[in-house]
Formats: sequence, C-alpha cells, structure tokens
Amino acid sequence: MGEELYGLNVKDLQRLENQLEMSLRGVRMKKEQILTAEIQELTRKGNLIHQENVELYKKVKYIEQENMELSRKAYGTKDHIAANTTGFVPFGFTISTQLQAPIQLQLSPPAVQDMVTQTRANKSR
Repeated sequence: MGEELYGLNVKDLQRLENQLEMSLRGVRMKKEQILTAEIQELTRKGNLIHQENVELYKKVKYIEQENMELSRKAYGTKDHIAANTTGFVPFGFTISTQLQAPIQLQLSPPAVQDMVTQTRANKSR
C-alpha cells in the first residue's frame, strides 16, 4: 500500500490522512455503540438472573420451612412416640426415641431398576 502513496504530494497525503482518521473515528464509534449495547444487554440479563436467584432462594427457604413443619408433625413430641408402645409404624418403619440427626426429606433420582424397565419399554416401541 505504501508504494501507491509514492506519487502523492503533501496536500494529497494530508487529505488522505484526514479521510483515514474520519473513517477510523467512525469505526471506533460503531464499536463503542456495539459494546455499549452488549454491556446493557448483559447487565439486563444479570439483573434477571439475580431476580430469579432471589426467587429461588425464597422458594428454598419456604420448602425448608415446610419440611421443618412436616418433621415436627411427624416426629414432633415425645408423647406421640411414647403413645405407640411397640414402636412399630406400618410399612416397615420403626420409631426410635433417640433420633441422632434431623430428618431431611428430598427428591431423589429414579431407582436403577425403574430406569432399566423404562429403557426396555422404549426399545420395544
């Protein structure tokens, strides 16, 4: 490109330099607009994620509170446990008067046998 400039006089070179500076300014302005728009969009998404996080936190706290209440209802008083003299509860559960840790109820993935049965059912289709 420098070879093409060889025959130009100072005035032409000055005009070319000004054109290049104007073009470069335009490119920089466009780049700044794009980056500003991207920053605004990322900020908006960040705010939405933060709000969703706050809502999920509230749900977790609510579920924890429900679990505590259910636990209190199920294992609440020693009088209830003492009333059942055999300590037997239907479905193969037994109640001990000395619980070692608080009971936490939570969802778990399906059993391996259920997954195998489902896989076989899908293959037969």
